[in-house]
Amino acid sequence: MPKTPRLILASISASRKAILAGAGVPFEAMPSQVDEAALKTGFSGPPASLASALALAKAQAISAQYPDALVIGADQLLVCGARIYDKPRDLTEAAAHLRSLSGQTHELVTAICLVRGGALVWPHMETAHLTMRGFSEDFLRDYLAAEGEEILHCVGAYRLEGLGAQLFTRVQGDYFTVLGLPLLALLGALRGRGALAA
Repeated sequence: MPKTPRLILASISASRKAILAGAGVPFEAMPSQVDEAALKTGFSGPPASLASALALAKAQAISAQYPDALVIGADQLLVCGARIYDKPRDLTEAAAHLRSLSGQTHELVTAICLVRGGALVWPHMETAHLTMRGFSEDFLRDYLAAEGEEILHCVGAYRLEGLGAQLFTRVQGDYFTVLGLPLLALLGALRGRGALAA
């Protein structure tokens, strides 16, 4: 019987770790140390290609250290019109992001991949569309006070699994994709590669 491969998540994202743990997936989590800003600066192409390139770079960075492991790489971009949003640097920038998204529909482009021995063995991409309601400055002030610096770890400055749900009127797409890890597709890929029982 083939040995179950070691599974490493190339991320220390609390949301991604919680999704995998909740699904009973045995894994380790490690930060990839990839310079995302440098990759974004030198990249030209559609957001989906950028998300895929970032996910792959993260996974390959860990795979270089643990070539026998199966490494999960993931990345998510928020796109509204022609703008790609990064995580806010502080609560002032978070407020600015939310004001610009208010009343708009944006996309969350989520890329995920599996890498082994430095080679890409499975790529996957999913997109969700979210419509944010118009909200008052009073709501925004109270929201930021309640969420605090936790939302600085989230592109878009919201957590749909928390108070951020109050920002939206419509969500089209897979819930796990919105959270940053298309779980059902990943579980299928892991079963197909012997990392989970089939």
